[in-house]
Amino acid sequence: MPKKTFYITTPIYYPSGNPHIGHCYTSVACDSIARYRRMQGYDVMFLTGTDEHGLKIEQKAAEKGITPKEYVDEIVAVFKKLWKYMNVDYDRYIRTTDDYHIETVQKIFKELYDKGYIYKGEYSGKYCTPCESFWTDSQLDENGCCPECHRPVTFAKEEAYFFKMSPFADRIEKLLTETDYLQPKTRAVELVNNFIKPGLEDLCVSRTTFKWGIPVTFDDKHVVYVWIDALSNYISALGFLNETYNDYEKFWPADVHMVAKDIMRFHAIIWPAMLMALEQPLPKHLAVHGWITFAGKNGESQKMSKSLGNVVDPFMLGERYGVDAIRYHILREMALGADSAFSNEIMINRINSDLANGLGNLVSRTVAMADKYFGGTLPTERQAEEIDSDFINTVLNTVKDVETEMDGTRIKGALEAIFKAVDRANKYIDETQPWVLGKDESKKARLASVLYNLLDGIRIISTLLSPFMPETMPKVWEQTGASESDVEYDKLSTFGVLPENVTVHKGAILFPRIDVDKEIEELNAIIEKNMADAKSKLSESEKAESSDNSEKIELAPEITIDDFAKIEIRVAKIISAEKIKKSDKLLRLQLDDGMGGRQVVSGIAQYYTPEELVGKKIQIIANLKPVKLRGVESCGMICAADTPDGVKVVFVDDSIPVGSKVR
Repeated sequence: MPKKTFYITTPIYYPSGNPHIGHCYTSVACDSIARYRRMQGYDVMFLTGTDEHGLKIEQKAAEKGITPKEYVDEIVAVFKKLWKYMNVDYDRYIRTTDDYHIETVQKIFKELYDKGYIYKGEYSGKYCTPCESFWTDSQLDENGCCPECHRPVTFAKEEAYFFKMSPFADRIEKLLTETDYLQPKTRAVELVNNFIKPGLEDLCVSRTTFKWGIPVTFDDKHVVYVWIDALSNYISALGFLNETYNDYEKFWPADVHMVAKDIMRFHAIIWPAMLMALEQPLPKHLAVHGWITFAGKNGESQKMSKSLGNVVDPFMLGERYGVDAIRYHILREMALGADSAFSNEIMINRINSDLANGLGNLVSRTVAMADKYFGGTLPTERQAEEIDSDFINTVLNTVKDVETEMDGTRIKGALEAIFKAVDRANKYIDETQPWVLGKDESKKARLASVLYNLLDGIRIISTLLSPFMPETMPKVWEQTGASESDVEYDKLSTFGVLPENVTVHKGAILFPRIDVDKEIEELNAIIEKNMADAKSKLSESEKAESSDNSEKIELAPEITIDDFAKIEIRVAKIISAEKIKKSDKLLRLQLDDGMGGRQVVSGIAQYYTPEELVGKKIQIIANLKPVKLRGVESCGMICAADTPDGVKVVFVDDSIPVGSKVR
């Protein structure tokens, strides 16, 4: 009988900048689920990859004087290095520059065109060149400028192909509201109310203003734009409409697509519409998670004690604390659908409490007592007591609890269930007091029973943890005397699998306890050094270039001191940040301005992620008349600079109090 199959995917990552800890969650989460299903006996396909086309990449490559392919090759190598380092064991890695993917996308585009779902039209309206966006008159700001960057717009047209969305609106609404396709289900109402009820707009699926993309086969002026290219990866990687692979019938439909909330709409609405048009089965589940942010609960800035900030380089964090500790922390903190706060202090405290004091202490105490009282090998004579049953049942019930949580892609819930068993095991030690039993020769049979129960409980706990912490659990098995066959999934529901005369082997401490204050001091030193290094990299040539550019700057008409006095510039701190719905460029910022707080909308989403901004101090025009941008009120404007590398926010020294007037 063939194995049951399981297909799980991450979104394909856009190759921009150096990866940080925020990039890791989706891949580590999907890897953990894939490992868990493999452990259960499934034939698993775990897909990840990179989305490598578009104008921004074309521009970045030109700035570096290399081809777009050379540019993405460099960044893809970094992503692959990170996934290897984080023990992300994917089965297939797709790049949208792969020949087979290009073949699939071109065939999909042509099929949708032949069926009448894709038609040629044009964008017509006010165009913002810096934002590369068209706007209707009603969308412009109060000055008739771009609603995102507030710069002047011009009238323009661009020929484009469009994908009809409205024919699928009713079916997609039923998919979101009447099935469990979207997890968590609370997101479905948001999508239906914001995008489907107002009427689905047709989707632009080609561009003519750049060339770095997949050519439209029947109209070589056009390249396929964004979502038909990117979303098709989930089936092109299985061999749909290409001959490179032959796994489509085996693995499709996908069991789980896991994505962050900012691209939920594309996977919950556009992707199902594409599949419906192609008359292909829909994925079974879309699991949507939040962002790793640098904010605390309720949007408040996370208190960092003496820390200057956060070290977010996963390579550096892994070197200091171990890759499994990093994996555990980010998985343990993120509830499905919600954001999770990240700081080095939160992570260190989690490592100390759960891993060092909890799991690590459980293993080391149990092994040490078996070694001390029995020379490492337990005797076969046993004496059970009623208290044992409660502990054993708790551990066995954990297997079912984890299965329930993993079936719902609730990784945080699965880890919470496992660590309840860890806590119960440590409590069992306190209840049975093996150190007291060891002093009485007549109670050695009872002591052997307690230690055996602990070792077999650790066998079950560590096996359940192995998909999440694959590097550390084999070390636990070696220390506790569990063989490879002892930790098979089908033996987890049975207690007493270890040999009666199991032999333990004392080993190194699994998770050394970290001195928080000392560690924060060392991290601060790293941050200060990185800041100094970055500052020193401003070469003489760059300074000269800056000087040359200054000669070309044209100032606006002169103003008087009275004109300037009308502008109130104040220091504010960013408390929270999130993307505006239906906009790729707008961020909604909640600010502490020293005057009770305010909300500002800014067109900087293409330059900063929300987590990069939270906790930073900025300058705002505080007395600017409020306006509505995309229906969201904006009470002020943040100060930013136009640079050759895009818009840069002008940040303020953290020592300056909020509300301070800039003059």
